[in-house]
Amino acid sequence: MLTETLGPVLIANRGEIARRIIRTVKRLGLRAIAVHSEADGDLPFVREADEAVLIGPANPAQSYLDAAKVLEAARATGAKAIHPGYGFLAENAAFARAVIDAGLVWIGPAPEAIDKMGDKINARNLMEIAGVPVAAGTREPVADLSQALKAAESIGYPVMVKTAGGGGGIGMSVAHDDEGLAKAFEQAARAAARFAGDALDGPAVLIERYIERARHVEVQILGLPDGRVVALGERDCSVQRRHQKVVEESPSPGITPELRERMLAAAARSGEAVGYLGAGTVECLVDADKQDFVFLEMNTRLQVEHPVTELVTGLDLVELQLRVAAGESPEVRPVTTGHAIEFRVYAEDPKRFFPGPGTITEWVEPDGEGVRVDSGYTAGNTVTPFYDPLMAKLCVYGETRADALERGRKAVDAFVVEGPKNNLPFCAELLDNAEFVTGDYDTGLVARMRGLR
Repeated sequence: MLTETLGPVLIANRGEIARRIIRTVKRLGLRAIAVHSEADGDLPFVREADEAVLIGPANPAQSYLDAAKVLEAARATGAKAIHPGYGFLAENAAFARAVIDAGLVWIGPAPEAIDKMGDKINARNLMEIAGVPVAAGTREPVADLSQALKAAESIGYPVMVKTAGGGGGIGMSVAHDDEGLAKAFEQAARAAARFAGDALDGPAVLIERYIERARHVEVQILGLPDGRVVALGERDCSVQRRHQKVVEESPSPGITPELRERMLAAAARSGEAVGYLGAGTVECLVDADKQDFVFLEMNTRLQVEHPVTELVTGLDLVELQLRVAAGESPEVRPVTTGHAIEFRVYAEDPKRFFPGPGTITEWVEPDGEGVRVDSGYTAGNTVTPFYDPLMAKLCVYGETRADALERGRKAVDAFVVEGPKNNLPFCAELLDNAEFVTGDYDTGLVARMRGLR
């Protein structure tokens, strides 16, 4: 029984993902415990939890990233399990070990799998051994510019330069020549030192071949206790600004059925190679012209964009996470139908995409057939500068992509957010963009829309 194994469940996160996890936890008859910072005390997820614990000030280092405070909240409330959501401590192997060592159930993959896939270079090497295609790139960390120049000469320009650890596009950029590489390497090295906690003897930077006109397509996988790894379909995440996703859809309009089957099979092999357990995502770059792909990285957690997979499969991925964590191996035979699109609604300038925090004076969510909104805020709440400016995820579903696009236009137009700046005007602009409407787009779409290249 889930209640005996997992309940109560503490959600070590905030905003829309905490609220979304709470919804499934309570539907399954389990108690949901929230933790929150001083800045988040009036957000909906705090009110909707069965119990909420204040764990510190707004600074995430003193609240959501403080593992000791999260574990103390679990002890004080009698929680039996911890769900980390995404971000914060979700891909922190040390925290996962601490949860397990405390006698609690960790709702996520084994710490060893997090370690193996958290380093992009190590992950590339493992995937290559497992027979998963990877781009030409460095098999060891690049610690200085001279090494970077030699690597680029061997690989051939253009190259992608990024930190070996971390995610979210931080420190990532493209270099087309030696001068560009020097700038890109310096940027990645700074990001590695700041975000990835690299050693003092030099930052860990990865250099690999950059695919022009690439699509960013990822596969949702689920690792089961009986050893099986099931691929649950793909999502196209090519609409990005600053290498960060802003719109996702499933299925991808840019791959053939034959390529889809190859990607799903490779993703399952990726999970099997590390004994993966629970929900995870294998991210790939697709050469749309050649209809081929290479492994990019693996996210050992639930993704922000998981709702589009839920809409086309009818599955509840959080429920599957909980059942797997409880030792169950549910029979999952995914059949995808229809088309789903997710629009991330950010508190940001819709032209330059800079954060625009503020107090929400009006908040009206669209509804109707084929519309789903996962929100973290409502009227009267304040979007603070302390956290990611994501306010909500607007998802639409239709029998065809054309149906989903039309529902998307109506839903974006009906979504009212007043107070902070927001990117709903950008979403409306995107839905009238010829490249996006036809489905013939790549990761450079937003830059072209803004005249950046």
